[in-house]
Amino acid sequence: MSMATMQKITVSLPKDLLAFADIKAFEQGVSRSKFITDLLATFKMSQEDVIAAEGYQFYAQESEEFAIASQQATLEGWEHGR
Repeated sequence: MSMATMQKITVSLPKDLLAFADIKAFEQGVSRSKFITDLLATFKMSQEDVIAAEGYQFYAQESEEFAIASQQATLEGWEHGR
């Protein structure tokens, strides 16, 4: 992300979470802001994956229901075409 797309904000955190963020940022060799940004980006992607999986399940179920519902018509079409 470029600095032009970044926005500076103020966030209040409990002391233990701030200490955790600082330790992890130090371990990863990044700033606190970078660590928190990466953490939020990862969480966002996981949420998008959940939504995508739910969508895939919905359409898979819809396709299965359509296949079951059209099975009789397909059989009749095959028998009539012979």
